[in-house]
Amino acid sequence: MRVQLFALAALFGAFANDALSQSASDAPMMKIFTSSTEIAGLIDKAKSDRKHDQPLVSEPILSLAPYRANLEYRPAGAPAALHERDVEMMYVIEGTGTITTGGKLVDEKRLNAANLSGSSIAGGDTRPLSKGDFLFVPENTPHQIVPGGGAPIVLMTLHMPRPVVTPWP
Repeated sequence: MRVQLFALAALFGAFANDALSQSASDAPMMKIFTSSTEIAGLIDKAKSDRKHDQPLVSEPILSLAPYRANLEYRPAGAPAALHERDVEMMYVIEGTGTITTGGKLVDEKRLNAANLSGSSIAGGDTRPLSKGDFLFVPENTPHQIVPGGGAPIVLMTLHMPRPVVTPWP
């Protein structure tokens, strides 16, 4: 009986260990700190990963489900975007440029269930961006970033779902 119990316990332990390692490998990686040295390495990686005319290269900076902060290396103007469900927070790591927000997407296309894209923005407000600037782009707001001065702009971006707030009765 002891041998059977021991065998059953060993078998259960092997299955449990396999299940735990499988679920851990399926889960998104958690990364809650990135040093300035690692950021410099990510910028270099984005430069080397960039294809010929690619306007934007993204590299992961931090990850804590459901959030993921990305480095966006933007050497050229990328299409305009609109995120229907997410607020996008941005921080300019290096470089300068402009951001246009508001207005209407030109040549609007649906990318997926929650995001639209366009070749540009008609109307909207344009403001300058430079190293150290922070900004929020509210959900359902067209936005487009164009690097300035002939050099890339590098951003940290974080998409955050906006909770539905119901007013008091």
